Amino acid sequence: MERTYHVGNATITKIPELILDANTPDYLYPDWDPLFLSEHADWLVPENMDPVRTHLIQSIHSWLIRTKEHTILIDTAAGNDKERVWSPRFHRLNTPFLERLRAAGVTPEMVDYVILTHIHIDHVGWNTRRRGDAWIPSFPNATYVFPKAELEWNSNPENYPENARVKFVIYEDSILPVVQAGQAELVVPDGSEFLPGISFIPVPGHTPGQMAVVFESCKEAALFGGDIMHHPIQVYRPEWNSVYCEDAEKARASRRRALEYLADRHALYCSSHFAGTSAGYVTRKGDGFRWEFC
Repeated sequence: MERTYHVGNATITKIPELILDANTPDYLYPDWDPLFLSEHADWLVPENMDPVRTHLIQSIHSWLIRTKEHTILIDTAAGNDKERVWSPRFHRLNTPFLERLRAAGVTPEMVDYVILTHIHIDHVGWNTRRRGDAWIPSFPNATYVFPKAELEWNSNPENYPENARVKFVIYEDSILPVVQAGQAELVVPDGSEFLPGISFIPVPGHTPGQMAVVFESCKEAALFGGDIMHHPIQVYRPEWNSVYCEDAEKARASRRRALEYLADRHALYCSSHFAGTSAGYVTRKGDGFRWEFC
C-alpha cells in the first residue's frame, strides 16, 4: 500500500518491493505466546496476519523523503538479480522497484542521499544494479551514508561465522561497488545534525551498529527505526526480540527508547517491515504502548 505523508515541509512516501508471508509468529519471536492472538485479533487480521492466524504478514520497502533541499532514500530493500542461494525468497529477484520510485516522481539520478540503517540482505540490495557482468551504484549522484561500525564489520569476511560466510556476497555486490565508486560516507550516529532536519541515533542490538534516522521539520518529527521492530506485535510486547536480533538486551533497550520517543514526541513511525501502510503512531497505554496505522 502506497501513501504519502507530510511531516512539516517534507513529504514521505513508501516505495514497496515485496510482501512476506512465510514467517510463523513462533519462528520470528522465540518468546511468542499464543494468547496474544486472542487479545489482539481485532487488528492482526487481515493485513498483519493471515486469516487462519498461522503466518505473519510483513513488507519490504524503502522510504523516500523529499524536502526543499534534498531527495533522500532510506534503506534500499532486497534488489534485483542478486545471488542469494541461502535465502530463496530473495534469490535473483525481478521486481519493478525502480519503476515504483519513478511513479512517485523520482528517478534514480534525482536521489541525493541513500541512508542505510544497517547492512542486511533486505536493506541494501538496491544500492546497486547489474550492468553486464558488473554491479554499479543504482543512484549515480547519491552519497550513500553507512553507520561506520556496520560497514567496518561487514567488510571483513573473517567476521562472518564460517557456516554463513556465503553471506559476504552481500558486501561484495551491494556495498563494495558503492565504496569503489567513491560514493560512501561513514557516520557515527550521535544525535548531531547530518543534514537540515536529519540526525542519526544509535539503536544497537539487532546488529551491533544499527542506527535510526530522525527527521524533524516545523516542530513535527518522524523516526525510521531500521529493524528495532519487525512487526507491530513488538509495540505491545517490546520485550520480545526477533530471532534475528544479535544482542538481546541491547535490542530490548533500543526498542524501549524508540517507543518512548515515538509516544512522547508524537512522531510518525516509518517502519521497515510492518505491512499495510507501514507507518503510524505509538501511544502509551498504562505501562505499555499501543499502535495505530495511519
